Amino acid sequence: MKTLITLGAIAALIATPASAGLFGKKQDPMADPAYQPTFSSEEAPAAHANGSIFQASAGYSALFNGARAAQVGDIITILLVERTQATKSNSANTDRSGSIGLTPPSTGPFSKLFSASDVGASGSQGFKGKGDAAQSNALSGEITVTIAKVYANGTMLVRGQKALTLNRGDEYVQISGLVRQADIGPDNRVLSTRVADARITYTGKGEIARASRQGWLQRFFSMISPF
Repeated sequence: MKTLITLGAIAALIATPASAGLFGKKQDPMADPAYQPTFSSEEAPAAHANGSIFQASAGYSALFNGARAAQVGDIITILLVERTQATKSNSANTDRSGSIGLTPPSTGPFSKLFSASDVGASGSQGFKGKGDAAQSNALSGEITVTIAKVYANGTMLVRGQKALTLNRGDEYVQISGLVRQADIGPDNRVLSTRVADARITYTGKGEIARASRQGWLQRFFSMISPF
């Protein structure tokens, strides 16, 4: 009985994720600092009157820019159009055979020592193998993020997250990456395929997510099983 209790305790510690507590309570995904929104300055700098009609400090932007996001705290909508597909196939077929035979003399003194059935050898071997693998993934939707940092070359670090609470669980979408100003459309939208170093996370929790996972004891035996 003590052995079973010890085994169960070890299995629980191994199967519990690093982000979970002792009793399996996971950290809130929305608290991850890597996806926290970035806000612009609370107070706008005071405008200096210099006699010009347009004042850049009062929110003026160039005519060719329009209202395109370009500063820290500005909002950008990322269109999730991720789709990956991979296939792999290989096959092998080998065959080899050989035989040898020796016909003993039918006359003379050696005919008494050998018979036709005593001398003869043959052999063959063959191998046939085939393997196939296929995988495809797709993710579509929209998520609105904020600009966290603007670099000297014009690229911008964007990050953000979205939480959806459904009647059977919660869904979380998180994304971060680098975006070029030239890739941002006039409506402040950019494709996820244009995001460099993109980190997209789609997770969920609730009874549906729990039903799709193995139990902790089954995960433990799956890790130690040699088969």
